[in-house]
Amino acid sequence: MYLYSLSLQRATGIVCATYGNFIGGKTQEIVVARGKVLDILRPDDNGKLQTLLSVEVFGAIRSLVQFRLTGSQKDYIVVGSDSGRIVILEYNREKNTLEKVHQETFGKSGCRRIVPGQYLAVDPKGRAVMIGACEKQKLVYVLNRDNAARLTISSPLEAHKSHTIVYSITGVDCGFDNPIFAAIELDYSEADQDSTGQAAAEAQKHLTFYELDLGLNHVVRKWTEPIDNGANLLVTVPGGGDGPSGVLVCAENFVIYKNQNRPDVRAVIPRRTDLPAERGVLIVSAATHKQKNMFFFLLQTEYGDIFKVTLDYDSNDQVTELKIRYFDTIPVTSAMCVLKSGFLFAASEFGNHALYQFQGIGHESDVESSSSTLMETEEGFQPVFFQPRKLKNLVQIDEIESLMPIMDMKVANLFEEETPQLFALCGKGPQSSLRILRPGLAVTEMAVSQLPGVPSAVWTVKRSVNDEFDAYIVVSFVNATLVLSIGETVEEVSDSGFLDTTPSLAVSLLGEDSLMQVHPNGIRHIRADGRINEWKTPGKKTIVRVGCNRMQVVIALSGGELIYFEMDMTGQLMEIEKREMSGDVACLDIAPVPEGRQRSRFLAVGSYDSTIRILSLDPDDCMQILSMQAVSSPPESLLLLEVQASTGGEDGADHPASVFLSAGLQNGVLLRTEVDMVTGSLSDTRTRFLGLRAPKLFSALVRGRRAMLCLSSRPWLGYIHQGHFLLTPLSYETLEYAASFSSDQCAEGVVAVAGDALRVFTIERLGETFNQTVMPLRYTPRKFILHPKNKTLVILESDMGSLTTEERDANKKEAIEAAGGAENGKMYVDDQENGEGEENDDPLPDAQYGYPKSVSTKWVSCIRVLDPKSAETTCLLELQDNEAALSVCTVTFHDKELGTVLAVGTSKDLKFWPRKESTGGFIHIYRFLNEGKTLELVHKTPVDGVPTALCPFQGRLLVGVGQVLRIYDLGKRKLLRKCENKNFPNTIIAIHTYGDRIYVGDLQESFHYVKYRRDENQLYTFADDSCPRWLTASLHIDFDTMAGADKFGNVYFMRLPQDVSEEIEDDPTGGKIKWEQGRLNGAPNKVEEIIQFHVGEVVTSLQKASLIPGGGECVLYGTVMGSVGALLPFASREDVDFFSHLEMHLRQENPPLCGRDHMAFRSAYFPVKDVIDGDLCEQYPTLSADLQRKIADELDRTPGEILKKLEDIRNRII
Repeated sequence: MYLYSLSLQRATGIVCATYGNFIGGKTQEIVVARGKVLDILRPDDNGKLQTLLSVEVFGAIRSLVQFRLTGSQKDYIVVGSDSGRIVILEYNREKNTLEKVHQETFGKSGCRRIVPGQYLAVDPKGRAVMIGACEKQKLVYVLNRDNAARLTISSPLEAHKSHTIVYSITGVDCGFDNPIFAAIELDYSEADQDSTGQAAAEAQKHLTFYELDLGLNHVVRKWTEPIDNGANLLVTVPGGGDGPSGVLVCAENFVIYKNQNRPDVRAVIPRRTDLPAERGVLIVSAATHKQKNMFFFLLQTEYGDIFKVTLDYDSNDQVTELKIRYFDTIPVTSAMCVLKSGFLFAASEFGNHALYQFQGIGHESDVESSSSTLMETEEGFQPVFFQPRKLKNLVQIDEIESLMPIMDMKVANLFEEETPQLFALCGKGPQSSLRILRPGLAVTEMAVSQLPGVPSAVWTVKRSVNDEFDAYIVVSFVNATLVLSIGETVEEVSDSGFLDTTPSLAVSLLGEDSLMQVHPNGIRHIRADGRINEWKTPGKKTIVRVGCNRMQVVIALSGGELIYFEMDMTGQLMEIEKREMSGDVACLDIAPVPEGRQRSRFLAVGSYDSTIRILSLDPDDCMQILSMQAVSSPPESLLLLEVQASTGGEDGADHPASVFLSAGLQNGVLLRTEVDMVTGSLSDTRTRFLGLRAPKLFSALVRGRRAMLCLSSRPWLGYIHQGHFLLTPLSYETLEYAASFSSDQCAEGVVAVAGDALRVFTIERLGETFNQTVMPLRYTPRKFILHPKNKTLVILESDMGSLTTEERDANKKEAIEAAGGAENGKMYVDDQENGEGEENDDPLPDAQYGYPKSVSTKWVSCIRVLDPKSAETTCLLELQDNEAALSVCTVTFHDKELGTVLAVGTSKDLKFWPRKESTGGFIHIYRFLNEGKTLELVHKTPVDGVPTALCPFQGRLLVGVGQVLRIYDLGKRKLLRKCENKNFPNTIIAIHTYGDRIYVGDLQESFHYVKYRRDENQLYTFADDSCPRWLTASLHIDFDTMAGADKFGNVYFMRLPQDVSEEIEDDPTGGKIKWEQGRLNGAPNKVEEIIQFHVGEVVTSLQKASLIPGGGECVLYGTVMGSVGALLPFASREDVDFFSHLEMHLRQENPPLCGRDHMAFRSAYFPVKDVIDGDLCEQYPTLSADLQRKIADELDRTPGEILKKLEDIRNRII
């Protein structure tokens, strides 16, 4: 078995982010690292974040920092990854790529303790960069430029200190003096020697300054001083004339300003009033904003509160006061970026990322803590309290959806649509949600209005070529035409010159400023001054089809006669040429007039004899057939689309201008071929099945480029995105007819008709594979199951160290009442005075503020039954007595009186340290009432341990409790034990069954194949894995095969050898004799690993599914970073050969961006086996044209054939 691996949705969580002018110029861009993907984002004029570039680097990005050489206009990006190399990247605007400027090797690959890459710091003047490891090693590289103004990098200078752990490093701003780097370090050399643990308890953190002497070219430890043991983060303070220099040390409960030979200035971080006393407050992310005459810092705590920190200093740069003022509260971030344009980008730790705009930079009325009011008492420093409030200084203007982390995922078609839906449990705590993912682009509906009848077609026209917006929407009915004028509102007009007593076949702009309407009996040409010219059809003939552009019109009369008109210099429509076709014309289209040309050269005609012909419209060989193509079914609709020549730019690929002919056939297939610009011949045909209806094709504008709308049983959009041609469904209902639409309210939209309604919509973020429907949940979701009959979901949610909803509501009420008297209470009154109906709003929504913390041993948990169609929760049971729900399944017991029941495994007082301890576990049995909408407890069975896995088996229930596998049957008062096997190594976390085989997944020891002998009532293991694996997800593939994923980011398949499997099935004892003898303390037989692949992110769920009708069945996986991928088995050996050779050439010609070797990355823990990396193969279209040709020649193909292969295999998955 060979598999093709492809990411369907790239990782959505963000590990680190930085910002700067990477393009050069005034705008600022944000660079974010999503695990192994590097993205460049930019807020557009409307404040929406657009992705300029997204590139897979095949390595783990651990740190990012931006720097600029003095006097330069452009920033570079330094990347610290697991490659053992420092890489400096530059953004190339022309090609829209990131280019490697330097790559310096300093250590082994992999995330190791002493190999640098974890921390990066840069000198604020861009003269040096320090890259540090968690322990011991720190290297400094000097950055400079040569005579040609190219960036140069020195050999590394060492700043190592053995036996030290580093917590944070940063560059100190000291103007143009020697660069200084600051680090928080902890020396553990004494703790290592001392076995009593005394030295470890007394170990002290230090703040150390390292100076790079540019003259002597070496690094010295300049200054070191003990600091709080809670210190975790350093923030650079501006210096060199802009400020006092030095660093802010963020420690538990305090922020301390430190600098060489200057006194410390310390202030306490305000705490929430409802925070338990045992919990400290740590700063998790920081952002600095610097202008000419002022600077401030935004620091965010682990609870999501942002504080604005300012420093007062005198003329000698001596800091006199440090103030911390409450600013706002947003979900906890992993990185914050303050842009010059007044935006704050917040990369959330879990849940959606957001872009905020500043409304203000702090209010006097907010709680403030200052170094001058610091009070010391016997217990320590006096805390300052505050109560969070609504956003006052920030307002959210955009959101990027993030699935991180996917806790569990299932694929099913509960909505009975064409394609199945992915149901994913995402997020954590208050950001938890159930997301329904559908393949396709999200659509925003702007307007829907009912029409007086059922329309057959719709067009939009401008009054003149230079107009920015459309003037009319024209709707055609069976026997009439309706003209709507577009202004502030859309209303019917009758003075437009259009004939409204007849249906229309086409409406368009002709020449500079005249309009044309084609109806069955003729052509109506409406001049700008109101004169109307009519051309009538000869005899009894009627017009059946029409194709037109700005200068040319071709009509087809019944019987198959084509008549060609062209606009002359005076603006008159002149008949040029006629041609008889052999039969009726099914469809026709003219290519748009190329820039700077008088006419378009090509006319495409589709006939009912299943052929498509290209005719010339040149005066020399007018209406002559240039080429012809036979197709599998009569064509219904044709579209000639010119792809503009582009030398890179936003879509990042080099295309010469070319014309593509798309045809929608009656059997639902879309055909796309290239038309040769000179000869008109057709080549490189690609087909794709779109749906059961014949696709109708329309041209639309998307992001200023021509794109293709295909309306089949669902709408599709074909467009170019970052160099790839993508054909993606729109998540919208079936449409009949469409046209592009532009008005001042909606610059780029589509107007369409369906049924008796007229709809206007816009297409949101391009390049996305899935769009999402989000349903919020109460606590962190753990697992869920689909109830196949009732089509409902049962979700388990549980949180540790949190309060129940009732306790939270009571506390919130108290806090608001208490705040009513305090100064912080003003805001609630303000809201009501404005009278905007905000009184009913929750003043502290949980999603924004997080949950109040409780003692760490307290668990809250609930079981939810959710109907995905109506998105409502039909039943929600809160668990009492500190129980947490951990496992769930539906089971039908032998005595059918209860029908299908729900089994839930829970644990009481669960602690993870020391190892998974609890005071007891239970298995709850619930019955489903009123069609599965609500649950009723039947009984609750105590078990001696934590029930981590449940599975139905032959009318009974299999339970994994710790190391024991048990079979239970249903009793009246509780479940009854029937059989058990205690010989599993650690903890059973997954159970699958097939026939009388049971596949047990162990927490640390991979899979065990178990057989149940009914006559002896015995469970015994007959095969296991020779490799210890920490399982995180499992999937049963077939009788002998299991798929699993481990916590290091590997996916693997294992199979029981055929002969062993047959022997066990034939053996009357079922391999029992052998089992009793055993082998190496394990089972007598070992399974073989047949597939091995390193994904690079922890996979949390595996599912088998086919995402498109008629597509191949593949294994889908969801990861902690929020990405979704697929593994598709190859159907033929020649495909395997082709793709493995393509992968081999790409490895050599296009090595990954961050310096990690691709083969080594995919074999990070075990050598990659029989999996071809589709993400690497899909980088082929982004290569330069020469490189594409070179690789194609070595494979004996053309680049077009390779692109077609890549498109075909992608279309088999999604």
